[in-house]
Amino acid sequence: MPVRNGKIRIGFLPAHRGFFSPELASSMRAETIRALEHHGVEVVVPSPEQTKVGCVENRREAELCAELFRQHRVQGIVVGAVNFGDEQSVAWTIRLAQLDVPILIFGCQEEEILRPGLARRDSFCGLLSIGEALRQIGARYSVGQRPICFPRDQSFAQDLDWFLRVCRVVQGIRQARYGQVGTRPDAFWTCRFDEKRLQRLGPTTVVLDLSELIAGAEKMSDTDPMVRAIGIQLRQYADSSAISESAILRSAKLEAFLRRWVEENGLDALAIQCWTSIQHNYGVCTCATMSRLGDEGIPCACEADILGTLSMHACWLASGSPAALADWNNLHNQDDELVNLWHCGVFPKAFAKTQPRYGRHEIMVSSGGAPEELALGTVEFVAKPGPVTLCRVNLEAEGPFKAVLAEGQIEDNPAQTFGAYGWCRIPGLQRLYRDVLLRHFPHHVAMTQGQVGNVLWEALGNYLGMQVFHAGQETPGLYTPRLPFGG
Repeated sequence: MPVRNGKIRIGFLPAHRGFFSPELASSMRAETIRALEHHGVEVVVPSPEQTKVGCVENRREAELCAELFRQHRVQGIVVGAVNFGDEQSVAWTIRLAQLDVPILIFGCQEEEILRPGLARRDSFCGLLSIGEALRQIGARYSVGQRPICFPRDQSFAQDLDWFLRVCRVVQGIRQARYGQVGTRPDAFWTCRFDEKRLQRLGPTTVVLDLSELIAGAEKMSDTDPMVRAIGIQLRQYADSSAISESAILRSAKLEAFLRRWVEENGLDALAIQCWTSIQHNYGVCTCATMSRLGDEGIPCACEADILGTLSMHACWLASGSPAALADWNNLHNQDDELVNLWHCGVFPKAFAKTQPRYGRHEIMVSSGGAPEELALGTVEFVAKPGPVTLCRVNLEAEGPFKAVLAEGQIEDNPAQTFGAYGWCRIPGLQRLYRDVLLRHFPHHVAMTQGQVGNVLWEALGNYLGMQVFHAGQETPGLYTPRLPFGG
């Protein structure tokens, strides 16, 4: 799973109860460490020299383990009941560490059929006590699809992959820095947001006036090495035969300035005032730049939609694949489960079925909003078939953050339009659409390739405290780990 933030650091707490076999506890400790490292995890765990067989079974060892996790600033914690486990030691470790990171609990399976005299684990019972102890101290935790297993099992590998993605989303959102370039277009009330409440959730908004972007891009030299390199890359990124060389040069300067601004400010994603001021005052669409940045894992939302940026960033962190921001554009006239996910021409190339081409902003030109020579640089293509996950985070004047999720399938369809788009089949689309309307979500939705609905459900609902909705849920608006999602 490619991510910008590199290797993830996980604290492993092997929970042991003294009158169970230390040899069996040690073997499951070692097997869990191997499983974690196989997933590319940097494991932080007490050593056999620090605690009895490297496990945790009393208050002193809990204090040591908590300090270890805190020193290494782990991004998630895996609690493994290597036997029944000591629930108080687990609770003390979590409480003393004070890290507020995602926690996965699991228990280790028995080696053989039970019989008198067999060394046993009883983790099936002990894990219930661990969960109850964590609830009593107010700690949120996650449970995989198969809570009792061997770390070598495929089910554990799948649950671990899911949990690591959850950790990335939670950490990434809490530490995020989003660049807001310009203001939302006046007509787009749907792109309003509360910056102070967003800061409470985690993300910091870094602002840049659109005039500064335009002035900075205008000052870039034609011979600047970065501008020249980007110009070459732009020609390779999409078919440029339909747009002018001046549009390519302007796009290259715009991208060079934004890349430097992103680097200087340590930004994770952007929201850009993409029309119509930039066309009239600079002379090109921002679409090519936004598409290319998104392709590299720096999501870019249209119309200065910061909550759209958050939705895209969450998708990217969950999947490790580029994210796009689409309009819920058009319901197929013959199919109630088929929706056109569309935007003017800003989707990352990773979504394309064939080589994209640069074009003009069709809506702007046809409506008289800007002449064609000033509205070039959209990235047009049809999306390739495959599974996708959709996500939209929103915030009203009162109440918590909330998110709507869906998993669907992009499929080929003869219906055509301009810009970048894909026809997406979503089971239960009509019910989902009613939720979007009645639960007050706007017309923008983030999209990423693959099925990671369960990751986003857990990260946004359990750890970031959002109300989460999806088309088939039994209890609207309430977090529950039971989902029909495949991811």
